[in-house]
Amino acid sequence: MGWGRSTVTGTGGTGATAGGTAEGTGGGAAETVGAGAETGENRAGLAYGIAAYAIWGLVPLYWPLLKPASAGEILAHRMVWSFAFVGLALLALRRWGWMKELLADPRKLGLLTIAATVITVNWGLYIWSVNNGHVVEASLGYFINPLVTIALGVLVLKERLRPAQWAAVGIGFAAVLVLAAGYGRPPWISLVLAASFAVYGLVKKQVNIGGLESLAAETAVLFLPALGYLVFLGSRSELAFGTEGAGHMALLASTGVVTAIPLVCFGAAAIRLPLSTLGLLQYLAPTFQFLLGVAYFHEAMPPERWAGFSLVWLALTLLTWDALRTARRSRAAVTRAAASAAERLAEEAATATAPVTATTTAPAREPRG
Repeated sequence: MGWGRSTVTGTGGTGATAGGTAEGTGGGAAETVGAGAETGENRAGLAYGIAAYAIWGLVPLYWPLLKPASAGEILAHRMVWSFAFVGLALLALRRWGWMKELLADPRKLGLLTIAATVITVNWGLYIWSVNNGHVVEASLGYFINPLVTIALGVLVLKERLRPAQWAAVGIGFAAVLVLAAGYGRPPWISLVLAASFAVYGLVKKQVNIGGLESLAAETAVLFLPALGYLVFLGSRSELAFGTEGAGHMALLASTGVVTAIPLVCFGAAAIRLPLSTLGLLQYLAPTFQFLLGVAYFHEAMPPERWAGFSLVWLALTLLTWDALRTARRSRAAVTRAAASAAERLAEEAATATAPVTATTTAPAREPRG
């Protein structure tokens, strides 16, 4: 984002120093470069988002390796080791200046505390779900997460939905009802995972700081409670860390890397992309998770679950179609606006030079004798 801003400023300055008609052209060039910089930011955000969701989609293969550690212990290790990993990364990059600004901003501190609390709920429930045979239900949570994200955009950010988006949200609600009937209970794992991660994404959008810095602040909030919980487990001889060999210890310690890398990528994507685009990218993770739950973990999929998932997929297909159509229209509108601006600048340049031409070509009058 910083690169885009400096490029726009530099180009605008160059145009302005040229003077005359070049000043107008410089303004147009600044707008053009600004649009190009914004496109570059979107592409970078897209790459970060794809990386984050691909890792999250495959992580169900990782959590079972940490048994016999409980979900609570694994969660505490995630917090502690993530803080250590991020701290070392910031030390290596020498990026500490943001801390003074953050500490002076109570609003951002409060938002980051909310983000840390919400992601703790999400982490803990997801680990428990995977290690207790609920991978498919967990994947449903991330399938419906885009719909919850869109709903939050309407309720909190006052975004206006298009008719297709309203239809998708309605279909998603119907899917939850079908799945609740099939399970014999509301799919609470799915609903809590979807809601917690949607709120997390919304808060990250409001904080608007770098992914690594944001994660450092969140894990700093979580570090002491997590460390205290590990000490408590150790005092009760219920700590798996150190009892299952060096390999198991290394796996538990690597939770910091497994946690930090996709969250840093997600944080970087969240400040570069609109919530609607993040919702589209979120399809990647639950698709991998669902396939792993059915094909690898062999979880049951009775007809009513297939019906509910089919409705969810229909809603997501509708969202995707609407997003692609809107993107095409937006690109066409930008192209038309650019062409219109170019024509207007050309006309202004021609008008500005016309009086000068008339003055230099007019014949001089002869003095009367």
